[in-house]
Amino acid sequence: MGTTRTTNDTYDYAGDVPNIREFRAGDRISVMLPLPLGDAYDYVVPSGLELAEGDFVTVPLGKRELNGVVWGPGSGEIDTHKLREVIGRQDHSGLSRDARRFIEWVAGYTLAPTGAVLRMAMSVASVFKPTASRVAYRLAGPLPDRMTKARERVIALMHSGPPRMLSDICEAATVGSTVVRGLADGGTLIRHTLPEDTGFENPDADREGLQLTRSQAEAVTALQTRLGDGGFSVTVIDGVPGSGKTEIYFEGIAVALRQGRQALILLPEIALTGRWLERFEVRFGVRPAQWHSELSQSIRRRTWRAIASGSAQVVIGARSALFLPFAELGIIVVDEEHDSSYKQEDGTIYNARDMAVARGHLSQFPVVLVSATPSLETVVNVEGGRYGCVHLPESHGSAAPPQIEAIDMREVGLPAGTWLSTSLIGAITDTLAIEEQALLFLNRRGYAPLTLCQNCGFRFECPNCSAWLVEHRRVGRLMCHHCGLALGFPQSCPECDADNRFAACGPGVERLADEVTAHFPEARIEVVASDTFSGPRATRELIGRIEDRDVDIVIGTQVLAKGHHFPMLTLVGVVDADLGLDGGDLRAAERTFQLLYQVGGRAGRADRPGRVLLQTYLPDHPVMAALVSGDREAFLAREKEARQRAEMPPYGRLVALIISGRDDRVASAVARKFGAAAPRDKGVSVFGPAPAPLAVLRGLYRYRLLLKAGRQVPVQELVRAWLARVPSPSNVRVQVDIDPYSFL
Repeated sequence: MGTTRTTNDTYDYAGDVPNIREFRAGDRISVMLPLPLGDAYDYVVPSGLELAEGDFVTVPLGKRELNGVVWGPGSGEIDTHKLREVIGRQDHSGLSRDARRFIEWVAGYTLAPTGAVLRMAMSVASVFKPTASRVAYRLAGPLPDRMTKARERVIALMHSGPPRMLSDICEAATVGSTVVRGLADGGTLIRHTLPEDTGFENPDADREGLQLTRSQAEAVTALQTRLGDGGFSVTVIDGVPGSGKTEIYFEGIAVALRQGRQALILLPEIALTGRWLERFEVRFGVRPAQWHSELSQSIRRRTWRAIASGSAQVVIGARSALFLPFAELGIIVVDEEHDSSYKQEDGTIYNARDMAVARGHLSQFPVVLVSATPSLETVVNVEGGRYGCVHLPESHGSAAPPQIEAIDMREVGLPAGTWLSTSLIGAITDTLAIEEQALLFLNRRGYAPLTLCQNCGFRFECPNCSAWLVEHRRVGRLMCHHCGLALGFPQSCPECDADNRFAACGPGVERLADEVTAHFPEARIEVVASDTFSGPRATRELIGRIEDRDVDIVIGTQVLAKGHHFPMLTLVGVVDADLGLDGGDLRAAERTFQLLYQVGGRAGRADRPGRVLLQTYLPDHPVMAALVSGDREAFLAREKEARQRAEMPPYGRLVALIISGRDDRVASAVARKFGAAAPRDKGVSVFGPAPAPLAVLRGLYRYRLLLKAGRQVPVQELVRAWLARVPSPSNVRVQVDIDPYSFL
């Protein structure tokens, strides 16, 4: 056993691609394993087995047996007789050539081991394990010697129709499973083994959808023209909230389906899937395959296999769906393309939006990016002619843009422990009086972000992270939102033993709910955050209650900021509009504008006018000015000028190195070595090392370095050489973040 080669480090695939190679008994092959390894291993094809590139195979590794992928011919560096044989081939569709090229490209771009990227494509281990056969029964005769009422009901049921599953027979005939099995053992029923049910029906691309407005129809024509040209392209659907962007890209999906290709739609939040699925079913007659963390293992296994075989033609999923083994992918749609949730921060660090564009380029199919607030990177690509754009400047139907106003909190003088201005309280009162709904937005979970002892000043801090524990009063817990630690709320101070001397500092959505209840005791209030409900079913139930007007006031975090349509919700109050502007983040202003614009778009989406009130201590900030004036272009122009002047993305490149370890001294020493060995090339600057803002995370001490370079600098080559100059001990982890979004 030995390595074959280092995987492809380039980021462009030009020219013809050779046909898939086949291998026979005695051939040396390389097998890539889903492990954090950059190299493939050599094996020999045993007698009686034929393999091809992309096949899933089982191979020995030490004392274990692992599943991997045939990556190509072996390297020839080790004598064939010293190599171990492949154990067998998995009976699944192989990993396509395009999928393998994409895995190599992602590994090269992110500087992650190729095996670690492959692991994301092989994330469902159970697909390689034998599954229980599906058994159905049909009536054959003869009748049993001893007849019972239960047996009579089964026989009467089975006289007509196709073979039935055991559970269906038991339910329809109201009998136990032993009755059915007894009839089968006696020959009255015959067992049939059925193929695995994929559970996915084919969408009807030609099914008539919703009636489109004139502007929507023009947008569809423009999109279909671009897609109909074939090959790779990126098209941005830039439309205001409620303009029907989803219906537009549905028609792009229909183009791919008519071509016999698969479609992938990426969404940033599972919470957005509920109503989206219903809209898809209206257009295409069936529901698509889904891919997200809430699925059971059995559904994940079935879905993975259906995608690999091509029987699942449309898939909607979170960012990890990008690495599924599509048989014939023909289009990717990235909805809410600006959303930071597309950035994977653990393991292989990547941005799913950018990788989707790379996937389309490698395989020469179109990519569609969708947003009401496109990212600055996307805007610059449109202006540079690299991306096309379809504009939807008007909301569907009679809805008009909501009126946005800023409340200058410097002039309000709120009493201690309160967060709602009289203007916002008055607006809520007026809204409820005409039986409309209000949304109060505060992007903080829990009751309070900090709890301290009034007697000695002790503050509850996470023992694993450099973060305060957040009080969740409704469940009586203190929680860390970084590592997940949860502790019971104590009665006395751990530092001074004082009883009941704790004070909550600052508001979360739970504390805000208490204040709202005090002002509106008769109102039906719902608190919505990622930890108050989970999964698509809970989301659908919540949205149903809001649409049915069983809720008067919704208090929520960013999970309700986008993608939802509530016809009777006409008021949005942003309790702390300045919250996202802290911290010196490169994209702080852009993210705040996007988030507040999106949450404001929940107001007045039907025929009733909407109103948005922003409580801010910075009413003159460019973000607030742009939101109030509705002048997005002026805000973007200012952001572009500032980024260009500083040579920051998208006008420059950033790469972060994060060094972490359980021993602070060792991690710090390694970080200093990286600082001393940093690249000194012209046009390249390296900042750090410095303790990360989140200096301890999950028990690991963390240090950061930041490389800044021009757009044309090959940063991957620089960083790869940099990493090679500094050997790191096994107890120190070095992570590379190309194009970082988080600076914590």
